[in-house]
Amino acid sequence: MSDVAIQGHDTSRRLDAIDRKILMVLQEDASLSVAEIGDRVGLSSTPCWKRIQRLEADGVILRRVALVDQNKIGLGITVFVSVESSDHSESWLRKFAEAVSAMPEVMEFYRMAGDVDYMLRVVVADMPSYDVFYKRLISAVPLKNVTSRFAMEKIKSVTALPVPAA
Repeated sequence: MSDVAIQGHDTSRRLDAIDRKILMVLQEDASLSVAEIGDRVGLSSTPCWKRIQRLEADGVILRRVALVDQNKIGLGITVFVSVESSDHSESWLRKFAEAVSAMPEVMEFYRMAGDVDYMLRVVVADMPSYDVFYKRLISAVPLKNVTSRFAMEKIKSVTALPVPAA
């Protein structure tokens, strides 16, 4: 396989087929030992560990985390919140981004193209908890419109990115 440049800020480092295999294995189970990862990708422990360290240093691997079942910890409601603003100034965005980023209920926060300016994925325990969140959100900065869509069922949810082939 040929090398393909990493998309993003640093294109000096290239991902080869083994790097891609390592990423796929780690996304599936980051708790595996370096020896086990190496076995799965065809490397001994030391070169595998060096590649993992390099992928971390290059910012390809951002961090390793445990995935938690939100329902089993009492966060049974997922809400997709779309936000429209009539103010698109840099100072407004900075204040809005800081306020929303500080809200622990917000799992994802995107600036959008199209008819909605921002999209948030929010998890809360129940409707009263969402109401508290909503009031905090609308009091943070002036907003034109906020629309909440409540998820009834999670049909697919993955964390592993589809690592493209070279």
